[in-house]
Amino acid sequence: MIQVENLVKKYGDHMAVDHLTFTIEKGKVYGFLGPNGAGKSTTMNMITGYLGATGGTIKINGMDMVKNPEKAKRCIGYLPEIPPVYPDMTVKEYLQFAAELKGLRKEDKKENMEKVMNMVQLMDVKDRLIRNLSKGYRQRVGLAQAILGFPDVIILDEPTVGLDPKQIMEIRDLIRSLGKDHTVILSSHILSEVSAVCDQILIISRGKLMAQDTPENLEHLMEKEQRVHMSIHGDPDKIRSVLDKAEFIRSYTGTEENTYDIIAEKQKDIREKLFYLCASHQLPIVEMTSSMVSLEDVFLELTSEHYMDEIEMKKIEEQQVVEQEIEEQIEEQDKKKNKIKDVRFRKREENKRIIEDKKTDHKENEKVEEKQESQKEEAEQHDSSI
Repeated sequence: MIQVENLVKKYGDHMAVDHLTFTIEKGKVYGFLGPNGAGKSTTMNMITGYLGATGGTIKINGMDMVKNPEKAKRCIGYLPEIPPVYPDMTVKEYLQFAAELKGLRKEDKKENMEKVMNMVQLMDVKDRLIRNLSKGYRQRVGLAQAILGFPDVIILDEPTVGLDPKQIMEIRDLIRSLGKDHTVILSSHILSEVSAVCDQILIISRGKLMAQDTPENLEHLMEKEQRVHMSIHGDPDKIRSVLDKAEFIRSYTGTEENTYDIIAEKQKDIREKLFYLCASHQLPIVEMTSSMVSLEDVFLELTSEHYMDEIEMKKIEEQQVVEQEIEEQIEEQDKKKNKIKDVRFRKREENKRIIEDKKTDHKENEKVEEKQESQKEEAEQHDSSI
């Protein structure tokens, strides 16, 4: 549905979006998470064609946003962070205007508008000027124009800003229903909202994609250890002695009220082992709960300065390894070249020696022939004198 590859956006020397690559599939709700200034809105603006990219490619339904912008944009409905509404228009007039801009057919326009206004509950205020609406209702009007025409891709930047709790729940239900037939991308700072609505979450920090997965898998991603909170009835010294001898327990902390926080390596659930351990020593368990990593913990970890510095260090180390391998390959090639040169040099020297030897042999043969010729002449002279 949406393919983003090596997407880059620079403002002078500032890298707002740093080589983002990801794929968005049809019929799912995707959430963009990231701290302020992470590059979420910039990325959305580039996907919708509102903002040009410094580098990289964006394809909507196989259509390149640069080569076929009009066709690509027809597939998108967009609600920016600040709804693009005209305060001097009524809700109905504004949606009629938006419908004309989107090129909706006349016979479909009225039905489409009514359906959208019912979905976002605007029918009661359709004839009111937008300037007289509350912030929450203006947000709904912006959402209505994004949904109008029911495009394949609906992109929502902070869609629940300014809404009351009841309206937020209604918009969440609407987003879920839209996700059944459309691809929905939303950005939000409300982690619970993203976790409740989205099928997939993309976490962005410093313009880089830090993670992309389901909310459940992201929570498991950061589980480096197991934590179990327990309340045990019995003698504290006996309890500590039992816990000290348990090999699967890495460490624990306890209080005078016989409550303990058990820490173990990430492996199979240790609660069953803890149950049988305490039962075998007649230590009744009053309470036992497993402490799970939350999406908030994952978000804070992945966007922390410490984690980002670690990523940068790993990239530097990987780059150094690559450069070292390239240097070794160059050295190996140079050795092979030098070896070939050495072989060629030796062969040339051998050929020279062979040629010199042949010359020497030829000269020796000439001398022998001259000597034989001289001896033959002397013999002939001797014979003639006799």
